[in-house]
Amino acid sequence: MPPPFGLLVLAIIVLAFALAFTRFGRRLAQFVPLWALVAVQAFRLPLELAMHGLYEHGIMPGQMTYTGRNFDIVTGTTAILVAWAVAGGRGGRKLVGAWNVMGLALLINVVTIAILSTPVFRYFGDEHLNVFVTDTPFVWLPAVMVLAALSGHLLIFRALRVQ
Repeated sequence: MPPPFGLLVLAIIVLAFALAFTRFGRRLAQFVPLWALVAVQAFRLPLELAMHGLYEHGIMPGQMTYTGRNFDIVTGTTAILVAWAVAGGRGGRKLVGAWNVMGLALLINVVTIAILSTPVFRYFGDEHLNVFVTDTPFVWLPAVMVLAALSGHLLIFRALRVQ
């Protein structure tokens, strides 16, 4: 039986695909400007800064921050730059496509680190376990933030096909 955290990851993936590839997702992909879909991903910059603060307070393991193995702060930072370039006509679909692939890869990286850090796998050792996400309010990190990031990337891929 998969652990409850595994079921949460599966639910996030299913919900993200449902959001991006339903009629609602089609409308977002068609009518929201591409630069705006990219700009939304900038939420990851303050999120990564907050996660680093959690690490500094001993709440989360260091491998899940930008000082460890999580480089998702690059996605949040570059989202601002790419959105600005696209909105100003200085960036195009190829830039957004390349940025989106990078951002999705970095998201997959941090989710993989989070899973490997659970008590089931203990890949980084017993002193670096990812157990904080089972407590309120930290459960919102995977349940909402990862869902928003993943569905955002899927919507951008869809928008690149229809815009």
